[in-house]
Amino acid sequence: MSCSFLEFCRLQDLKAVRDFLFLSQKTEPVEEKNLTENELTWDTSDWESAWDSGDNKEEEVEEVTTVQSAPWLQDCVVSLSPCSDLLVLAHDQKAAFLSAKWRSVDSGREEMTLAVSWTGTLSNDEGSSTGRPDWTCVVVGFTSGYVRFYTENGVLLLAQLLHEDPVLRLKCRTYEIPRHPGVTEQHEELSILYPAALVTIDGFSLFQSLRACRNQVARAAAAGSDVIQPPPLAYKKWGLQDMETIVDHSSVGIMTLCVFDQMRNASILGGFNASVKGSPPAMCQYVTVGGGPYTGFYYAVEGSSQPLLSHVALAVASKLTSALFSAASGWLGWHKNKNEEEAVQKHKPKVEPATPLGIRFGLPDSRRHGESICLSPCNTLAGVTDDFGRVTLLDLARGICIRMWKGYRDAQLGWLQVPEERGDREFSPSSALPRRHALFLVIYAPRRGILEVWAMQQGPRVGAFTVGKHCRLLYAGYRLMGVNSVTSQGWQLHTQQVCLLDPITGVLRTVNIPFHLALRQALRLDDNILESEAKSVLLDIKHPAIKKQEVDDALLQFCSSQLKLLQLYTGLRFCVSSAGNFMFWGCLSGKSPLHKVCDTLQQAGIGPQQLLSLLLSVWLQREKEVLQKPEETVRNLHTLLIALSNMKGAVEESWDPQSVSPWWQQVRSICIQSHNAAAALLAALVAHHAVKACITSRADSKPIFPSCITQLQSEWEAVSLELEQWVVCVRQLEDVLVLQTLLLVPPPQGAAGGAAAQCSIKTLLEGGTGGIADSVSKWVFRQNLAPDCRKEVENFNSTLPNLKLNPQCPLCFPELLVAVCQRFPHSLSPDLLFAHCCWEYVVQWNKDPEEGQHLCWAVEHLRLVSSPHIQLGICTMMWSTFIVKRLSAAAYLMEKVTAYVKDMCSCVQDVGMGDKAMTSFLGCCVQLLQILMEADSAVEEVSAPELSVEEVWCGAEGPASIAELALEQRGVHYPLVQHHCLLASLLHAAMTFSLKVKPLSLFDSKGKNAFFRDLTTIQLMPSGDMDPGLVSLRQEFLLRVLTSWVQAIDDFSSSAPVTSSAPLPSCGPKADWWPSLCLELGSLLQVNPDILRRHIVCELYNQGLDLRAEEVMLEVEDKDVLGSQLLVLTGQRLSYSLLHSQSQTQAAMELLARLPPTLCTWLKAMDPSELRCPLVPLTQTSRLVGRLIEILPENHAQYSLALHLLEAVEALTTED
Repeated sequence: MSCSFLEFCRLQDLKAVRDFLFLSQKTEPVEEKNLTENELTWDTSDWESAWDSGDNKEEEVEEVTTVQSAPWLQDCVVSLSPCSDLLVLAHDQKAAFLSAKWRSVDSGREEMTLAVSWTGTLSNDEGSSTGRPDWTCVVVGFTSGYVRFYTENGVLLLAQLLHEDPVLRLKCRTYEIPRHPGVTEQHEELSILYPAALVTIDGFSLFQSLRACRNQVARAAAAGSDVIQPPPLAYKKWGLQDMETIVDHSSVGIMTLCVFDQMRNASILGGFNASVKGSPPAMCQYVTVGGGPYTGFYYAVEGSSQPLLSHVALAVASKLTSALFSAASGWLGWHKNKNEEEAVQKHKPKVEPATPLGIRFGLPDSRRHGESICLSPCNTLAGVTDDFGRVTLLDLARGICIRMWKGYRDAQLGWLQVPEERGDREFSPSSALPRRHALFLVIYAPRRGILEVWAMQQGPRVGAFTVGKHCRLLYAGYRLMGVNSVTSQGWQLHTQQVCLLDPITGVLRTVNIPFHLALRQALRLDDNILESEAKSVLLDIKHPAIKKQEVDDALLQFCSSQLKLLQLYTGLRFCVSSAGNFMFWGCLSGKSPLHKVCDTLQQAGIGPQQLLSLLLSVWLQREKEVLQKPEETVRNLHTLLIALSNMKGAVEESWDPQSVSPWWQQVRSICIQSHNAAAALLAALVAHHAVKACITSRADSKPIFPSCITQLQSEWEAVSLELEQWVVCVRQLEDVLVLQTLLLVPPPQGAAGGAAAQCSIKTLLEGGTGGIADSVSKWVFRQNLAPDCRKEVENFNSTLPNLKLNPQCPLCFPELLVAVCQRFPHSLSPDLLFAHCCWEYVVQWNKDPEEGQHLCWAVEHLRLVSSPHIQLGICTMMWSTFIVKRLSAAAYLMEKVTAYVKDMCSCVQDVGMGDKAMTSFLGCCVQLLQILMEADSAVEEVSAPELSVEEVWCGAEGPASIAELALEQRGVHYPLVQHHCLLASLLHAAMTFSLKVKPLSLFDSKGKNAFFRDLTTIQLMPSGDMDPGLVSLRQEFLLRVLTSWVQAIDDFSSSAPVTSSAPLPSCGPKADWWPSLCLELGSLLQVNPDILRRHIVCELYNQGLDLRAEEVMLEVEDKDVLGSQLLVLTGQRLSYSLLHSQSQTQAAMELLARLPPTLCTWLKAMDPSELRCPLVPLTQTSRLVGRLIEILPENHAQYSLALHLLEAVEALTTED
């Protein structure tokens, strides 16, 4: 079921209507008028031909006439009521009303027609209609600013002067039942557009007034009275500002912004100090089109303007009875005399001023001018036409253009909203949900004579119909007025949303669109459908709404035919393979006589191109058998290839060696596409030799040079385009063979990465400039090749040929990798290969974040890249693509948990990895950001590298290499990178040493806002002195990190503790760089580094690592404070030896008795339990006291105490 274009009504007496409207122009041959703007809807009529009464001077406008032979309907205002029961055609001062009637045709069936019900002369220019089932009201706007309301019989009901400018457009909005809960219920409204003002009249009060006026007209007609006193109309008037010209508008209705949009608008309009209300206000949205800007968006807050009440100026035709009688007669004019108009002018009411309304924003385009706007039934989209012949689709909620069509000059628009059929919902699992609706845009292009239907928003064209070039598209855009949520229950009124009026035949046609076209999109069930489209059809069939409408005989026949074609294709491939083996493999393997087979092939009548394809297919498929006896098979292939080339129709007689031969091009194409590189290379070498022989034989048989020139030419090498093509092909196949040999090296058992990818010349060319490096990087990953081994291979390639590899390197064939790199010196340059290896490892890590080693090796490969420009780009891409989201998740997770993150199962849920993998990830983040900072500092010193490819591979077309993408990246903001590196270091330290911390709480508001932003942007960074409380928190955390590190490097749980002089590892919690990192972080966090150094010294002495403490002590600046701290620690050690040791000796007790009383009291006050390593040799304590005497000045308050400690320790040492 597809779109259909159906006739539903015909116009009677259309010629009589035309003659009446253009009666005064029958005998006046004037110049034809070319219109530039057409009427789109009933209430957006373009009244460019002014209606003017000859006696009315106030509303007089220039009259434009047309030739009778011109398309007369384009000069008329045409408006159709939403119920299709009243059609209005108007031109100049005259109007004709056509009402719906039913008549019987010859076939006996009844059809709907529109017959003339009233004609007459109106006062001025603008017209449109609204509808109701029992009666119809016609609203007319005039150049004087008046808006008048008429019945379907031409009787004036109401007139009011709203603004003293010409009326441009009339739009109406009626009640629609909300389809979803929460949707704002829109009120009825009539909007009148003036050149610089917009008047809106509430629909409910207007409906009540018109109904009262109509009742009074009926009573006055019955009583013969001429005086009618209607109630006044309440309206709002907005003065539209900041737009040069306005030609059309749409009143979208009441909307409420979300809180974010409210805050954004307040910030834009009011600046930094703008105040925001507690709840977003309700606003009416108006969209205008014209120029300067091309489209404008206005928002009027509800309650900001009070309704205006003015005296109603009425003008009722005298002798109402005769007027009604004249209207019933059908063809009488309706004129007002001059005296009546002057009486009206004397009682001209006061015009209220407009409330200024500034434009919120617009779509500026200085050269483009909008012509019309058509609002969708759902009030979310709008179509706009302009003078460039474009149709633009606007998203009204976001205020942006989301689609544009070209080539639709003078287009007319309409909308179709198609509900889902009720039968489809019964079988749907979502039958309890609201009924769905599909939206379509109808575009009539008069210059092309075509009517198109497009699915929204980004859907395809679902229908197109060829129509006349002088038709009018009629779109009401509204329904009945006076309907509310109560009276609309059970309301089923048949309306035509979009109609096309053909003035030649007088036929009204409507478009019928099935709902399923919005779901199936662009599925075309034709004979040439592709396999992917067939899959899409089958997937869509699963939906109940499609199942009923789409699974018909055509689809079943299509699936059946496709199945038969697939079976036939499979059988043909088997037959072709069998035929090729039957005809050629015997000859290739030497089992069949060559001359007999060649003679048989020449007599068989089979085309040489088909035979050539069969021969090469057999040769490439049986590569293993060919390589077992290469000499014999190559010789036989050469014979067969020469025989096929000599057949009639193979190589053209007129072939010039300076051009490419289609015959030999076929051979090259087969070799280029083959994944069997060895067999393809042999075939290319044989074909190259055959081409040389062919060119030589042709040159000998057709001498075209004199003998002297021929002799001179024999000394030069012949150059041929065909031979050059073969030279390139052979070189490419050699490269592919070496590369394929490397890629087929089996990986270690249990390695990840999948099977090796097949490669050919075609796949490498389609892979782009980085296709070769990408293939090798995948092989490196499959081989689980560490970066250090890869570096040794590079050294082996570039420096020393006899370099021996590390025995631990898992690489099995280093010479093979070196050979590949030599074949591709540019495509596999060290930087390019390291870059691709880095990217391959980070991609594999992203697939399985628990494999932290993959990310570590990715960073190590990145570190091996020598170009800072490439390093910078790859770091930026890795950060934005893989790192930043996980890092932010880790930071926010540690910020919100109440316990150590290792104990939280949310670690896997939020970050996607466990605690061990998360620790490794954070360490890699620190290294990555450090590489980025180093690269950013070095890019100014060196120029960007120039990437190139080998000459034979310069035809690569496809994606750019990772290095090329890296060079296209923008520079980073160094302080922002350093800011993130600081955070990553804190997170890494917290995870490594199992510390509970809220990392984001260590930064102020500026610092928090700068996190996880694009590194290429400039953010507001923290500056100046930090809050002391914040600095104290930072200092406390760094001291905890240093304490944890000291505890980690001396594990006393083992029986053999690590000595203080033992070397430390380069990674993990025992790494030797943790103190220097904390000192660096302290300088960035405004923490005094000397405090950190003194803490390290004290912690090392506390741990019993005196030698390491002495090394750090040399860097301490405040020796006095350090001396006081170490004095306490020494007293704790001596107190443990004299008072708390379980093996106290008699000598120790005697020494304690000989000590000075002050020293003895001081030692007893010490608490040795604070020492993590209290049992330290006395020689180390004696050395510590000696250091104390050195760093403490003699005038220090505790200098004498230190001397007493020295005497006591020496005495203890002597006793031992």
